[in-house]
Amino acid sequence: MPALVRSEYTARITWLGRVPDRDSGMRAEPLDRVPAQMEGFEGEAHGGLTRPSCSRFTMLYPRYTTVRNTRQISIVSAEELAVIAGKIGLDTLNPSLLGASMVVEGIPDFSHVPPGSRLRMPSGAVLTIDLENGPCVQPGREIEAEAPGHGKAFKPAAESLRGVTAWVEREGELAVNDAVELFLPTQPAWAPMAVAAQ
Repeated sequence: MPALVRSEYTARITWLGRVPDRDSGMRAEPLDRVPAQMEGFEGEAHGGLTRPSCSRFTMLYPRYTTVRNTRQISIVSAEELAVIAGKIGLDTLNPSLLGASMVVEGIPDFSHVPPGSRLRMPSGAVLTIDLENGPCVQPGREIEAEAPGHGKAFKPAAESLRGVTAWVEREGELAVNDAVELFLPTQPAWAPMAVAAQ
């Protein structure tokens, strides 16, 4: 049995970007195309084969422990961005304010695509989805700077809608308007998960 199966969904890249300097903030600069390398997107401050661990994983090891970087890329969906924008009272939400690497359109409930799923691009590049990206307060600060009075609502509004993190499994170029094929793991859901998550 294959480890992955192609899903019925084909998405489209509607936006690409990279955060050039984390010390200057998390705002991403838009791009028309970008090389995806083993270290992540070229020029992306969140790239690298390893990274210092963050507060999300302190149950495993102390903060700032060197770990493999499975959070090279932040992917959000156009549909979920529209929902978040509506919840915080904006007509649209610029993905650069979230520090996003990529926006895709056409995959429902994108933030809950199973970990281990693959996104394949026309160039042959493949991104592996790691985990759902939980919302934090930093995008709210960027939103507040652009739209005063709306940023504080971002974190609760983005719950379960913040997209996913991913890493590069196969190198290649990505471009705006590229089609994206979604491949899903054939492994069934782990039956005790409902109990383990409580």
